[in-house]
Amino acid sequence: MKHTKLATIGFFTTLVGVSLLLSTTVFAKSNETESSRLAALAKYTRVVGTIEKYYVDDINISTIVNKSLKGLMSNLDAHSSFLDKKGFKSLKIQTDGEFGGLGITVGMKNGALTVISPIEGTPAYKAGVKAGDIILKIDDLSTLNMTIDEAVSHMRGKPKTKIVLTVVRKGETKPLKIKITRDIIKIDSVYTKMIEKENILYIRVTSFDKKVVKKTKEALLNHKNVKGIILDLRNNPGGLLNQAVGLVDLFVDHGVIVSQRGRDKNEDRKYSATPNTTLTHAPMAVLVNGGSASASEIVSGSLQDHKRAVIVGTNTFGKGSVQVILPINSTEALRLTIARYYLPSGRTIQAVGVMPDVVVDAGKVPHEVDEFMIKEKELKKHLTVELNKIEKKKIKSKKRDKNIISQDDILNDIQLKSAIDAIKILSIEKGK
Repeated sequence: MKHTKLATIGFFTTLVGVSLLLSTTVFAKSNETESSRLAALAKYTRVVGTIEKYYVDDINISTIVNKSLKGLMSNLDAHSSFLDKKGFKSLKIQTDGEFGGLGITVGMKNGALTVISPIEGTPAYKAGVKAGDIILKIDDLSTLNMTIDEAVSHMRGKPKTKIVLTVVRKGETKPLKIKITRDIIKIDSVYTKMIEKENILYIRVTSFDKKVVKKTKEALLNHKNVKGIILDLRNNPGGLLNQAVGLVDLFVDHGVIVSQRGRDKNEDRKYSATPNTTLTHAPMAVLVNGGSASASEIVSGSLQDHKRAVIVGTNTFGKGSVQVILPINSTEALRLTIARYYLPSGRTIQAVGVMPDVVVDAGKVPHEVDEFMIKEKELKKHLTVELNKIEKKKIKSKKRDKNIISQDDILNDIQLKSAIDAIKILSIEKGK
């Protein structure tokens, strides 16, 4: 019997990575005997029959089976799940890249419902939700023992309706209540800017939807003579595998990009770079943090293994497993973990993540201020006319090009500043 498999490498609460694979289901060999298998299935049938007959409330067999499937899948691992009619429909909506909700990516971490990252420009991002926040309540509902599917269902709703998330945040002494207004989530997955005075191209990828390679390629072709490239994957939860592979292929001209290996050898894959798709050999730096997951880790880790880029920031999330969507019928499906991803060096991402070459925590660029320095405007008879000219010039300078990252922006982002410094060093080395 043939099944359509949808391979996913992103968290399903955002734009989950979905690429089509057609293959025949292969049942893995087991040491279990046929008689023991039949005995186990008979036990399950008896339990279902007992519940149907004696449970305190009237409950039909379809509901019992659905509940048991949800329990079974959630107990396999944090990413496997049973998608009922509502859940399967929700998945299809998300893969279209536009849906109603908050704009956050969540996953289970140490048994707690955790924000992997808020998506830039979405209601959750604007309300102040941060990567690493542990969600205790969704409105008045406790998330204790709640599955990710159930959490997503509760958080999604009609645009312009309100929701309150109660979260625990590192560094805060008590839980925070964050009020958010739901909206249609439209994800602009790639945007580019130039670094002021540096001739460095900044490429921000917020999620790996089907347009990432196309948009990045356009940006590279429009900026062929840049001194370097900064690829910002911070708070990028993942997405389409083929886009992650294609993105690396724009910068690497040979060798393995990523491979996957599982119990069923028919699911093993190896993805390699091709010389004719490589567009640039300019020095690179990649920005990552704890909200960089899945496809982001494949890209940053692969570029790191190929020594193609300097990785800057903090350790990534550590999601390196492969899920496929296996439809049961036209309205229901299973999301099942079938393999793990391995970087070119053979190391795994799962539960480990990608460690940056240059570890830099988020924050502003520190600078010293001499408290004893006397400035011109502090003198009793300073030149008022000249000072007014300077103030007017400052106001005028605020009206700047939105496609340029200014020096002020850089001073507010020490990770970005570190990436720029890395590019400068690589440019000097390349010049030698």
